[in-house]
Amino acid sequence: MRKKIKLLFRIGYAYHKAAFDPVIEYVLKDENYDVYFSLDMEKKRRFLFLDFPYRSPIIETWKKEGYRFTDQKQGFDIVITGDTLRDAPAYGKTLLIFLNHGTGIKNILYRNLRKVQNDRYQIFVEGQHRVESLMKSPWLGKSEVHLIGLPKLDFYFQGRYAERDTLLERWGLDPKRKTLLYAPTYKPTSLYQVKDDIFEQTRDLNLIVKLHPYSWMGKYAPHRQHRIYEKRVKRYSHAVLLPFEEYNIVPYYAVADVVMSEASSTVFDFLAFKKYGIIYDLPGDRLRHSDGQPLLEIDNREFLKGAFVHIQSGKQIRQAFDRCIAPSEEMKNRADAYRRRYFYKPDGKATQRFVKKMEELYEEGGHENIPE
Repeated sequence: MRKKIKLLFRIGYAYHKAAFDPVIEYVLKDENYDVYFSLDMEKKRRFLFLDFPYRSPIIETWKKEGYRFTDQKQGFDIVITGDTLRDAPAYGKTLLIFLNHGTGIKNILYRNLRKVQNDRYQIFVEGQHRVESLMKSPWLGKSEVHLIGLPKLDFYFQGRYAERDTLLERWGLDPKRKTLLYAPTYKPTSLYQVKDDIFEQTRDLNLIVKLHPYSWMGKYAPHRQHRIYEKRVKRYSHAVLLPFEEYNIVPYYAVADVVMSEASSTVFDFLAFKKYGIIYDLPGDRLRHSDGQPLLEIDNREFLKGAFVHIQSGKQIRQAFDRCIAPSEEMKNRADAYRRRYFYKPDGKATQRFVKKMEELYEEGGHENIPE
């Protein structure tokens, strides 16, 4: 009998799991895999500077569904992570797979690879742009790149989220209305600039606000970010602020007619669906990390220019929404060109391609390529 492949999904933060969900479902159904999970990074900041371990209640739900959580790091044939590891050597001899928890235009992937150039990752990416960017990066080190598409979006393309009315009604929203999904990132963010306009400009729409998880946790962004929206959403019956525990944004891509953000991976993802979005322009040339490196790989004022609608004020939201609902031929053509560059085969089959390539690497002895 063939030895089972012992596989660990190292989730890190609960919201990273959304990128793994289609792969998780696929391998859990395969008797050739012995599957485990770990979640070890979540903390919430209290009293301005004290970080306390946080364990989301959803972990207990996953356990009831049969997920096996472990604190062990060694002994796995394959480890799949959504972020680079601070202690990769602690995982021993393993095939180390990187499946990005969030695509987009931030340069965090490249910065993190810079810190771990002695570790060897098999990096699975969503499109030709990412392949070229990584291959040109001086920080790729020993890692290798594989083009397979974006498994995170497979369930969408498979029609898993077709019950639009049910999801909207769950949050008290009107299925007869068009829907704007506002999904700002925590840094750089537009949430301070549009905190009032986003509600006023959407009174005749459904408004779903999905904050970045860091906006709730107080460590990398202040708790003020979520409190601003908790306070305001109470005054608007057409709007809902999704709670911190609602980790998966993909079902909300399905119900949304338009997405709005500034530098979040949500804008990047939304392009794959042949829908259109609003990008709030921020001064990209002045957005820097503390070490002086650019915060973004691509200036957000230029990203998807000509396809998505760029705005500089919250007062422009409603007009931009209407343009997205009825895109011009030029917008459609530009979006098609961007889509070909950023996404490889958005067909709902990226998971199969991922698993096939992962197994090939494992059979070739990729599990011997250990971090040094």
